[in-house]
Amino acid sequence: MARRQSLLFLGGGLLLVAVALAGEDKSKKDAQQSQTAGPKPANAQTAAPRRRAPTEEPANDLATRQPTLRVDTNMVLINVTVTDPLNRFVTGLESENFKLFEDKSEQRIASFASEDAPLSVGLVFDASSSMGSKLQKARLATAQFFKTANPEDEFFLVQFNDKPEMIQGFTTNTEEIQNRLTFTQAKGRTALLDGIYMALNHMKKARNTRKAILVLSDGGDNSSRYTETEIKNLVREADVQIYAIGLFEGMSGRSRTPEEMSGPGLLNDIAEQTGGRHFPVENINDLPDVAAKIGMELRNQYVIGYIPTNANRDGKYRRVQVKINPIRGLPTLRAFWRQGYYAPAQ
Repeated sequence: MARRQSLLFLGGGLLLVAVALAGEDKSKKDAQQSQTAGPKPANAQTAAPRRRAPTEEPANDLATRQPTLRVDTNMVLINVTVTDPLNRFVTGLESENFKLFEDKSEQRIASFASEDAPLSVGLVFDASSSMGSKLQKARLATAQFFKTANPEDEFFLVQFNDKPEMIQGFTTNTEEIQNRLTFTQAKGRTALLDGIYMALNHMKKARNTRKAILVLSDGGDNSSRYTETEIKNLVREADVQIYAIGLFEGMSGRSRTPEEMSGPGLLNDIAEQTGGRHFPVENINDLPDVAAKIGMELRNQYVIGYIPTNANRDGKYRRVQVKINPIRGLPTLRAFWRQGYYAPAQ
């Protein structure tokens, strides 16, 4: 008699992974594993358990993509970053310091951890003509970001101007990506949205449960095939946190195009709904430090899990909210998390 139990994780802000266990009437193959997650001290170094990623179907057009995953039990995992009023990371919190809501209904926290788990990261690098004077600092920024990497992390590189191009597939050797960037030349227009689409599609090949995309760009989009609405809908479905560094000239700089004027808002909207963040940079010399900070943020997140009280498999979008209870002796803290997810459909 076969039985199936699936565990669905939604992460990067939220990750949803399905695991299936099956037996063939052979008692010697009937085994069960359990894991208890708990908070770790801020300086703890814990090896994360290996998880098998769900198989992915080849990418289809946005209009025809349909969910195919069927599950019996759902656990939602949410990556949460906590900062103080000075934008410093706050570590060492416990599960009782948090409250979690789905569609305004409070949920019981079933698991809680603060581990530095392996990451799969995609770098989306702007190589349009307006990046000419900024390329060297952008290369230094990626080098600083890679300094926060762990041995089990993997990375890939998408570069875009008139259109996106997969420059380097997944690799654990960050020098391969830095060597590729050495030959980057700034030219052409800015297909930012198409670059993000390509990165999200390639992320389906990731081997790690936690996934993130880092976008480095100096303006809005003026050359993409996909629309802003399509990409925003796609990132709501994706199991990926998106961080963005916007290299924008100050208001006193040269006159900016309408696309460049809309760039900060576009990057902020895309990053925020995934639980990531957008860091606008006006002083190009600050770029490497900002990239290093993003790398550290990915290493200082809490992972909160719950089983939704709404067990309906209706395929609808469910909004998630994380609140931090007041803590004596600490100022008001701010949390960043994925804003929602799509429930599985029948």
